[in-house]
Amino acid sequence: MINLSVNINSKNIQYPIYISNEDICDLKSKIISEICDKNYVVVISEKVYKLYGKALDFPKKALFVLKDGEIEKNQKNYLKILDFMLKRKLKREDAIIAIGGGVVGDIAGFAASTYMRGINFVQVPTTLLAATDSSVGGKVAINTKYGKNLVGAFYQPKAVFVNINFLKTLDEKQYKSGLGEVIKYGFIEKSCNMQEDAHLINFLTENYEQILSRDVLKLRELIKMCISLKIAVVERDEKEGGLRKILNYGHTYGHAIENLTHYKKYTHGQCVVDGILFALKLALSRNLIDKEYKFLCEDLIKKFGYQPLLKFDKNKIISVMLSDKKATNEYIKFILPNDYATVGEYDFTPSELGELIYL
Repeated sequence: MINLSVNINSKNIQYPIYISNEDICDLKSKIISEICDKNYVVVISEKVYKLYGKALDFPKKALFVLKDGEIEKNQKNYLKILDFMLKRKLKREDAIIAIGGGVVGDIAGFAASTYMRGINFVQVPTTLLAATDSSVGGKVAINTKYGKNLVGAFYQPKAVFVNINFLKTLDEKQYKSGLGEVIKYGFIEKSCNMQEDAHLINFLTENYEQILSRDVLKLRELIKMCISLKIAVVERDEKEGGLRKILNYGHTYGHAIENLTHYKKYTHGQCVVDGILFALKLALSRNLIDKEYKFLCEDLIKKFGYQPLLKFDKNKIISVMLSDKKATNEYIKFILPNDYATVGEYDFTPSELGELIYL
């Protein structure tokens, strides 16, 4: 087992992250011990429940089974979860446990942040995307018709349990979605200010075949690298006041695609990768990078089997990006590469983007 921890000194917040490939049957007892045998509700993905419900062995009366898909991260389900918690008579010292991908973690975490103004929250990510990214750092939210994650909070979990065995049954589409966020970490590594270089781009380049075939040892090392990079950022900037913005590399354009396709046509990771490809074009147009670095990044993306997505009406894309949380009345903000594995924040006016968007 690999043990990591998040320490946000400004708020005296500390919590453990356990990375293992132990038997899933042992997970329940470890979680119950972490919440000190308090009362709890489990919000679990429908797919995960069907595959692992018996092995996890949580009582049915404590389970809220959430259908799968980004579209389920909505206001209606959020209110249903709160109602379920109230019926279970949870108190502030009790807990909500999220078992699933990013959708489950986000909506359960937002419920935890608002129920009685804050209740204990445990993350059990079952997808590669959640394991390497969304389960750590405390961003919780729901979607609205106006955009993704526009209603949310920063709310840190009490603990995170990453069990690699869940990834064995993850469908290929969702596995590749997680790899989109993994690749992102390679491209922003040096900006994360981790004490020791992870050399993630090299690791991905040298081991992409084993990663694609889900080699357990390579996955354990990969997840450790990504979480360590996320920790380095979150500990310095919990609420995205500065450094944490780099984690949005590929997301401004990617979120717009998700919105325009109603979160159905493409996975989050696919959209992030397309956002990275778009960011590389923007960066080259401003001479922030050279053609050689752009090629290196695109070559790594191709190694993992990603292809550019369909093009959308540029006016629609720009309109959605103007609704992004990071946008202002005048500018759309992008995280762009400006050196090897290094990124920064840059502003573009809508008219500038209109000229550059499909060069």
